[in-house]
Amino acid sequence: MTITSEPARAESVAEAPLELVYEPREPVDWRATLGPLRRGPGDPCVRFDEAGTGVWLTLRTAEGAASLHISGTRGRVRARAWGSGASAALASVPELLGDGDDWSDLDLTAFELLESSRHRNPGLRLTRTARVLDSLAAAIIEQKVTSTEAFRAWRVLVTKHGERPPGPVPAALRVPLTAEQWRRIPSWEWHRAGVDPRRSKTVIGAATVASGLERTTSIGRGGAEVQRLLRTVTGVGVWTAAETSQRSHGDPDAVSFGDYHLAATIGWALVGEAIDDDALADLLAPWAGQRQRIVRLVLASGFRPPRHGPRMTIQDHRWH
Repeated sequence: MTITSEPARAESVAEAPLELVYEPREPVDWRATLGPLRRGPGDPCVRFDEAGTGVWLTLRTAEGAASLHISGTRGRVRARAWGSGASAALASVPELLGDGDDWSDLDLTAFELLESSRHRNPGLRLTRTARVLDSLAAAIIEQKVTSTEAFRAWRVLVTKHGERPPGPVPAALRVPLTAEQWRRIPSWEWHRAGVDPRRSKTVIGAATVASGLERTTSIGRGGAEVQRLLRTVTGVGVWTAAETSQRSHGDPDAVSFGDYHLAATIGWALVGEAIDDDALADLLAPWAGQRQRIVRLVLASGFRPPRHGPRMTIQDHRWH
């Protein structure tokens, strides 16, 4: 067996990309909308340009691998794509940028912070990738560890086992792994990346039924049935299913209950004190069907809960 340090390129570099100018029905903040797809600053699948002028995404479509670069303004977005999956990548741009995510009947009058955040973030939308395994594998790796640990593991595994994407992309980018590539990662590679056997077994289990999971995008933008189907994978629970459907389905109601910080942050922002998950569920109940939008507005508001004493070094104990 020959081991090389330079991954193969998924496709040869195209002479010219396919291009699309997308003018959304309402202005969209593509930076804020695509932000949740990035798993840390070193994510090998999502890279924001240093000047903030664009973002690179790598993806795998039914037609093959693709690299996608998004730039432009809120009212006129320029998308360029390379690779055999370029056409499919461009077709995904509207939903990636929140097309179909309707905020028009969201009542925010009860909380000034929410009204203010919406006013200051009018182009915020919920992205929808329609790629379940990519989001699910990353969420599983993030179970019960700190973000720093999880982001490192994701970067190590995808960089090691993913192909270089087509086009003039940043050198560190890789194409997301296929289900077969996830299944073939040997146990010692999971260990070196800092992923324990329970999480690696869950990723492999998800990869084994990936085709069925991908079909859940036909159900729509998430909902109870999608959550149920995602949780049929052993090791996938409330938190992981929500983190997945928020991105893959654009689920406007999925809340990451069980997150170490979320309930306290929302509580401090809206009622001035830390709360637990039960209280968070009660607090968000008036927005049933749109609870993820409320979460996103709080996070986009810039609000930070008060810190009492020095920061503790603690694991992020999330539900699986």
